Amino acid sequence: MPDMLVKLYELPDLEPCLEGLSKAGITVRRTMAYEKEQVVGWVREQFGLRWAGECDVAFSNHPVSCFIATDNGEILGFACYESTCKGFFGPEGVLEENRGSGIGAALLFSCLHAMAAMGYAYGIIGGVGPTEFYSKVVGAVEIEGSDPGVYRDRLKVD
Repeated sequence: MPDMLVKLYELPDLEPCLEGLSKAGITVRRTMAYEKEQVVGWVREQFGLRWAGECDVAFSNHPVSCFIATDNGEILGFACYESTCKGFFGPEGVLEENRGSGIGAALLFSCLHAMAAMGYAYGIIGGVGPTEFYSKVVGAVEIEGSDPGVYRDRLKVD
């Protein structure tokens, strides 16, 4: 799976994306330290051990570099940045029944705007599965020769 590059200085505004979800009762926000065990556990249950490990690292950053989408206190999706490498976005996951609702885009924009506020001009989306989503939503382009990138020689997962 290739890495992708996105220009952080040409991001769409975040607020319209969040407003639409808010009207549907969905909140997208940065996680809090006291939520670490719940969020990492949810990620492990929904998306596996590897993504849970990356999410766990996001809680050691200040501020925490993980956003979640919630509805009445239930997690619908998550996204992290600065977990695997500096300047990297990911992982990101949305429950299957909530895909296509705009949650993934809102989580992506939230993280990328946070990265831009840190001073990054570009962000790397690491080990992308659905390249079409990132190309369409933020104009990301594939980085030639980036597969497997930093995700080489991975440990086997049971």
